[in-house]
Amino acid sequence: MVFPGKCRADEKANADTGRVTAKATSNPATAACEAPAGLPMRRTPLPGRAPFTVADLLRFPDDGNRYELSNGCLVVSPSPTPRHQVVLFRLQQVLDAVAPAGLEPLGRVNLKVDEDEFFIPDVVLVAAEAVVRTELMFDPSDIHLIVEVVGPHTRSQDRCWKRIAYADAGIPVYWRVEPSEGPSIHVYELVEGDYVRTQTHKAGEPAKFFAPFEMEFDPAVLIARRSS
Repeated sequence: MVFPGKCRADEKANADTGRVTAKATSNPATAACEAPAGLPMRRTPLPGRAPFTVADLLRFPDDGNRYELSNGCLVVSPSPTPRHQVVLFRLQQVLDAVAPAGLEPLGRVNLKVDEDEFFIPDVVLVAAEAVVRTELMFDPSDIHLIVEVVGPHTRSQDRCWKRIAYADAGIPVYWRVEPSEGPSIHVYELVEGDYVRTQTHKAGEPAKFFAPFEMEFDPAVLIARRSS
């Protein structure tokens, strides 16, 4: 599985300290996380050096960035925008209202695929028994639905390599939510090891979803303003 970006560091190791410096920008498009000209940059010294493992991530500071791993390469994203957070919260509410017994919608969980593959998806539907027994990290087999909300920081990640990574991990259904499209929701189902887009729903009318279970709602509710 090939992802954009190489393990360079954000990955420039300091020979004296054995640390690297992670650079999160307002538009980290690749695993290199280098800031385009004119954009603000936040630097955080991190223990260890590339290639990283999940054990390394557990030693990272809680600095507001989202740290994920792709083949041992760091992928650093800043905190989600306010609009992004609204969509996440509303989607969890929708799923909580319609999910069958035995499934729980959760946001921003730890997903460990391998020692050098680690993700923090926006929203997941997980088996209820997995919620009880999991203390820190879920296994891909626990996940029935995985969702990413595309934002200005994560376009290439959510539209391309995360979709590939989640398919490789065997997660049966992937939703990609595009707030800038009204919003729209693109549904991918796993077929013989690869995702196939089976539905695309746009805002403005009730949409019927069939995976991971039957439900119906208008994607517009994810960004609609509160009524008085």
